[in-house]
Amino acid sequence: MLWQIVILFSKFAVKLLLMIDKNARVLLIYTGGTIGMVENLETGALEAFNFSHLKSNVPEMRRLHFNVDAYLFDPPFDSSEVGPRKWQDIARVVEENYDGYDGFVILHGTDTMAYTASVMSLMFENLTKPIIFTGSQLPIGKLRTDGKENLITALEIAADKDKDGRPVVPELCIYMQNLLMRGNRTTKVNSENFSAFNSPNYPYLAEAGVGIRYHDKFILQPDYSKPVVINSRLDNNVAVLKLFPGIQEHVVKSLLSVPGLRGVVLETYGLGNAPTDRWFIDALQEAIDKGIVIVNVTQCLYGSVEMHRYETGQHLEKLGVVSGHDITTEAALAKLMILQGNGRSPDQVRELMTVSLRGELTER
Repeated sequence: MLWQIVILFSKFAVKLLLMIDKNARVLLIYTGGTIGMVENLETGALEAFNFSHLKSNVPEMRRLHFNVDAYLFDPPFDSSEVGPRKWQDIARVVEENYDGYDGFVILHGTDTMAYTASVMSLMFENLTKPIIFTGSQLPIGKLRTDGKENLITALEIAADKDKDGRPVVPELCIYMQNLLMRGNRTTKVNSENFSAFNSPNYPYLAEAGVGIRYHDKFILQPDYSKPVVINSRLDNNVAVLKLFPGIQEHVVKSLLSVPGLRGVVLETYGLGNAPTDRWFIDALQEAIDKGIVIVNVTQCLYGSVEMHRYETGQHLEKLGVVSGHDITTEAALAKLMILQGNGRSPDQVRELMTVSLRGELTER
């Protein structure tokens, strides 16, 4: 019995070794964020440090069985400062290096990571290589940091190949605290705990423990006979309107009358319900008649919009408000920016907002 276990373990070990491509190349892109910070001993504030010293802070990187190169944004930027220009800059770095690397790891501040991951996932059509976002809640130089494990595992995932020599996860993802999630399905749910992100309406793509357990059936697979198409044009004439009891007429009308506004993410209650006051209905109708695309997403962390279920939701459906199904607010904003940036008409945007382009929503 013991010898059978030894043989079984040996075969398993050999299989693991065969999956390690020692010639694999991963590009580590540092944009900024807590993971690359050090504490100023005089002020106590966190400041960016020279990330060329990364290996001295993470000596475990020397034990990786593949090649890692680094690209540093200089100066690095806080994630609260991110926007279309910086998203395009990050995408450009990946695009320019796409053919030279097997995968990419992007270090990014956690505050807006879900927005950046959602936007970039929609920029890359038919992605054939892993792009893994990660960061940390504590600087990588801190004794109790979560940054080291996040960084090392993200690099391993970016380099992992299947038995056919193809990437195990040819998707844009976020890896944080043992969980690999589809980037455009994530949202930040905790400002203090290491488990800062969740994927409320889609299963995890992998879980890391003693080993990395991939959930293959949930991972998108590209058409390897076709090239990746990268489109980074964005139109950020969008807004979020979050409903709350007692919201005033002038607040809604002011937002919907912003000059140049083309898309609105309407955060509604429960299954997609909203007030039926005449002024509210009229304000939405006027905006839709002007060509503004209004997408209904639920304020609930879990679940989906189903406007047909209740009369209050049916009013929105009749107006032409688009159901966002189970899409996150971050992904809905990203999708509006991408579709509008590519010159889509309001009717085309409405139609495509209900279609899954990169697995960002569950079609009904």
